[in-house]
Amino acid sequence: MLTPGEVLELIPQQKPFRFIDRLVELTDARAVGEYTYRPDESFYPGHFPGNPVTPGVILIETMCQTGLVALGIYLLGLELPKAEVAKTVTLFTDSEVEFERVVRPGDTVRVTAEKIFWRRRKLKSNVVLTLADGTPVAKGTVAGMGVSRDNF
Repeated sequence: MLTPGEVLELIPQQKPFRFIDRLVELTDARAVGEYTYRPDESFYPGHFPGNPVTPGVILIETMCQTGLVALGIYLLGLELPKAEVAKTVTLFTDSEVEFERVVRPGDTVRVTAEKIFWRRRKLKSNVVLTLADGTPVAKGTVAGMGVSRDNF
């Protein structure tokens, strides 16, 4: 079983495209991650200049990094040794997400993901994105599949 720290080490996305600062909870059924959007993120200057808003695709990526990548690495780690898990990358396959509010520079968000199913390295999760204070931002489902880095 991998620790949250080991899972973070195995996540292939890195700065400036990693949107998980910490994994708060990680079980075989659930993952909770947090991220604070820095005011100097590369996308803010061009996304509504003077009134920056975090792009929806970045919010979905944030949801996927916790709800698919981190949870998928953890689940795969229950089946395989860490060295084998490190040879796998999770690729996004589909999503259905509804947005309720915007996220601004400096906001901290929390992603709570609940596993719907995990089979043959395919994971589907219910995901909820909130601000740190619990204010709803977005919710929906995301899915992805683990593939060998050799086939990637």
